[in-house]
Amino acid sequence: MPLANEATSAILINEVKKRFVAGGRAVTALDGVNARIRRGVVTGLIGPDGAGKTTLMRLICGLLQLDSGRIEVLGIDSAKDPLAVQSRVGYMPQHFGLYEDLSVQENLDLYADLQEVAALDRPARYAELLHMTGLSPFTRRLAGKLSGGMKQKLGLACALVRVPQLLLLDEPTVGVDPVSRRELWGIIDRITRAEGMTVLLSTAYLDEAERCNAVLLMHEGRLLGQGDPTTFTDAMKGRSFRVTARDVNKRRLRERLAATPGVLDAIIQGAHVRIVLDRATNSSEDVELPDRDGVEISPAAPRFEDRFVDLLMARGAGRPALLVDLPPAAAAGAAEDVIVVERLQRRFGDFYAVNDISFSVRRGEIFGLLGANGAGKSTTFQMLCGLLPATSGTLRVAGFDLRNARATARKRIGYMAQKFSLYGDLSVQDNLRFFSSAYGLFGARRRARIAWALAEFELAPFAQATSKDLPLGYKQRLALACALMHEPDIIFLDEPTSGVDPIARRDFWRWINILAERGVTVLVTTHFMEEAEYCDRLAIMAHGRILAEGASESIKARFRTAERPEPTMEEAFIALIEQKEAEAA
Repeated sequence: MPLANEATSAILINEVKKRFVAGGRAVTALDGVNARIRRGVVTGLIGPDGAGKTTLMRLICGLLQLDSGRIEVLGIDSAKDPLAVQSRVGYMPQHFGLYEDLSVQENLDLYADLQEVAALDRPARYAELLHMTGLSPFTRRLAGKLSGGMKQKLGLACALVRVPQLLLLDEPTVGVDPVSRRELWGIIDRITRAEGMTVLLSTAYLDEAERCNAVLLMHEGRLLGQGDPTTFTDAMKGRSFRVTARDVNKRRLRERLAATPGVLDAIIQGAHVRIVLDRATNSSEDVELPDRDGVEISPAAPRFEDRFVDLLMARGAGRPALLVDLPPAAAAGAAEDVIVVERLQRRFGDFYAVNDISFSVRRGEIFGLLGANGAGKSTTFQMLCGLLPATSGTLRVAGFDLRNARATARKRIGYMAQKFSLYGDLSVQDNLRFFSSAYGLFGARRRARIAWALAEFELAPFAQATSKDLPLGYKQRLALACALMHEPDIIFLDEPTSGVDPIARRDFWRWINILAERGVTVLVTTHFMEEAEYCDRLAIMAHGRILAEGASESIKARFRTAERPEPTMEEAFIALIEQKEAEAA
């Protein structure tokens, strides 16, 4: 049906359908979508992997052809006149096309040429963009040498070289640290206020939905709802609570609560487990739990993410099965340090990527390594996995000194890289066969482990699918399955959930929690500060050094004030980085 209020609408979407064929399967990317995006505001496009967000953005830009329906952009039919639309729209895709062998300035010049910006207009626009993004001191630096956050800001600047009436941002903050995320949002806020620009932004960070003026919530190519974020949050009043239990491990408490009838969602938040019920109750006294002895329950403020999970669960997004065949890794020696790092350094020429860090990790512990882009987290991971030699210092993993027993230590560890690093042209089953063989598994044992991986990670329906064609959440499942084929004692996860939706993140962390409960040691990096709450201990890095170490609750307590009595992990992270930068100034 046609949508009204065209004068106040930047985009009108009417009965839009789009199908693709991927991996031999027909996929409905969009199925009869109707939406209206208002002028002059920031609208968030929210949805899990495969919801159709990127497809919708490309159709809006006229980069894809509709199967049926109609899209009007600034009063122009995007299918009939895509060039007219593209001349008025700025578009920053997920993988923005920066030229890494060109400098910051050269990238700006290139995009100014492509967008036919007049030479006389360029100096003032460049100065404005470089000031806004904080890139003024780095105009001569190669784009490939920038941190992840700086690359995103340069990509945004390139999309804004010509002032567009409409700006489309496809997950601009994925994979960047909280400080860079805040800076990117500051830029978005400024351009909407100062230039009256309309912004459509997709994101996997649900807290970012609450920063938007309006949201479109999508799932499996359909629109679940649209409106002000508060309308979604208000629907969850009386359904969110925090639970603490004396003498009960928080991971076991989470599992117990997740299995309780009436509990829709359960996630770890520091010392608490935050639950969402399937219906509202009048008070915490009405919450029905199987055993309330030693249990404290208090109300928690509802969040947009609660409603997101509520709607998806109602549509059949389920929970994964329990892991059933894990190594009894080391039921003995639970307090044993299985990773020991002392005075570790890694130098590249005159640059110290890692500079004199020390920490240890116990058996069965989940240890989080957090930090801004370029802090040295991935370099530390590569050294711990034996993929990169240390310049100096001591590294012991699974009892082996990595200076002289690197190959032996690698047999005891699993590694999941930051980016999907499996063989994209091989099928799911062929990847599992290859990695099980690489880890020395053959015959009946290899067949058993492949069968376990296909069943446990729900990959059996995709067994013959080409890996590169999988949705991102299933790519991550496959990568984790490959890392576990040889039943390692220690597993390294480098930003394992970057870009995946909240349901996939919950699935992933449930597997990680069960691994830890079975005695597997987990070292993880993440940019999702809420995921840091799942860790037993954290180390926060910046500029190659450790700034703080301890449980999330103790780190947050350092930044508790009268104005901020319960700081989030993200607020504590940003405050810690700012504190250290102020001390160095």
